Amino acid sequence: MFFLHNLERRVTLHPSYFGRNMHDLVTTKLVKDVEGTCAGDYYIIAIMDTFDVSEGRILPGSGLAEFTVGYRAVVWRPFKGEVVDAIAYSVNPHGFFAQAGPLRLFVSSHLMPDEIQYDANATPPQFTNNADMVIEPGTHVRVKIIGLRTEVGEMWAIGSINGDFLGCVTLQPVSMTLLDVLLTGLPL
Repeated sequence: MFFLHNLERRVTLHPSYFGRNMHDLVTTKLVKDVEGTCAGDYYIIAIMDTFDVSEGRILPGSGLAEFTVGYRAVVWRPFKGEVVDAIAYSVNPHGFFAQAGPLRLFVSSHLMPDEIQYDANATPPQFTNNADMVIEPGTHVRVKIIGLRTEVGEMWAIGSINGDFLGCVTLQPVSMTLLDVLLTGLPL
């Protein structure tokens, strides 16, 4: 789930950057250092704005200036029970790995419907029900998160596709040809 969160961080600036546009440089360094990182229980997606940049404090011995910056950021925190769309990137007999944005997921073969079986003879290896569902690398899947684990700078999840509306996601083509438009009667 996405949230708008007020956060604070200390940013250091080298003395060669001291001058008129120090606050802009501090904000630029903050964006470069923080956007796209995992901060424990959530991922920082984007920094919206900075609302409080303190006066710089010179650090003894190094000459660097330290600023405390308050900022608003869009963060994504996955929860147990949340359903996410992901892309499978690795399939093995025990299950498959998928990526939902920055979150890595593993779906065990025990957390799939009984009719879906591993097919090692297929190229590439895949899980299939020999009908309409095939999970191989590159397949879009809808997964329910059943467990989360966090470490410094990373987060992993265990997921399940055992449920209604979970599993392979068929993507509808976005573009229409001129012939499709004429046949459906939609205005150009």
